[in-house]
Amino acid sequence: MLDHSSNSLPDLPSDPLSEMLRGLRLDGVEYGRCRPASPWATAFPAQEAARFHFIQCGSAVLRLDGHDDWLELKAGDAVLVPRGNAHVLAGAPSVQPVPFERYGRTKICSGVFDVACQKEPGETQMFNGSMRFNLDRLHPLLQMMPDVMTTIDLARSEPTIPHLLDAMAREVDLDRVGAGGILARLADVLMATMIRTWVEHGCGKTNGWVAAVRSPDVGRVLAAIHLEPERDWSVVELARHMGASRSGFAERFAKVVGETPARYVARVRMHQARLWLKEGMRVSVVADRLGYDAEASFSRAFKRVIGAPPSHFRSRADEVVPAAAPLMAAE
Repeated sequence: MLDHSSNSLPDLPSDPLSEMLRGLRLDGVEYGRCRPASPWATAFPAQEAARFHFIQCGSAVLRLDGHDDWLELKAGDAVLVPRGNAHVLAGAPSVQPVPFERYGRTKICSGVFDVACQKEPGETQMFNGSMRFNLDRLHPLLQMMPDVMTTIDLARSEPTIPHLLDAMAREVDLDRVGAGGILARLADVLMATMIRTWVEHGCGKTNGWVAAVRSPDVGRVLAAIHLEPERDWSVVELARHMGASRSGFAERFAKVVGETPARYVARVRMHQARLWLKEGMRVSVVADRLGYDAEASFSRAFKRVIGAPPSHFRSRADEVVPAAAPLMAAE
């Protein structure tokens, strides 16, 4: 492989969260509103796209498939399911859920629907969104996020949220030209704000993604990796980036992130390669951009990380994402 271990390092980002979110964008969003009447419960199937729910008035409970605990949501609360895990949203835990696909939908404008939860509207009003990120659910950045990101009393923690939601509701109600595009951009801002607010004020584990972002040293290193995903970062470079010894950096990174620096860098690089391949870039060009001397060595590394050969993504524009193969230790 080519030698990328020069002494030239990019400027350290002062705001790791902003830098990491800069690489996480929405490619599309489907937005809906619903006023269910009690008793009600909706089962949302697993999907590649993320989902978010905002309780404008009333209350609800949410449970992920495979979990026993119900999460209580009240007016002003919002929840983001970043990897689209299957879940149930209900007025009460005892109600038998109805699959989301069974509800009728009335199109208001492009990407915006009224969801017919029941014939008669109830006291609870919700906004739901299905968001397609520019990254798939196997990307390291999404994998580091928790299954559910909840911001309790979001409106109080982030005063811009009520104004943002009011703007979204007005776009739906007025049905103006270009409302779908404006709603997609507003949802983009909402997603980023939810992540930021959850990091700053939300409840959750103090390890993994949120711990990395909250940690000034590791967060800045992660931001640098995501700013230059094509760079073949060495542990020595990253340790110098943090201002620590190689052993001290490696131990600190693994403790906070949950995997070694080499493995994390390998995943980021190969997922960047996957995006290039989906865009139609030739395998030989991708290998060269990542610094591989031979296409064969790149292909082996790619399959080891992603679980499928580069040709799988080069030849199919709308592929089904395979399960990731166990990541071998990088040399």
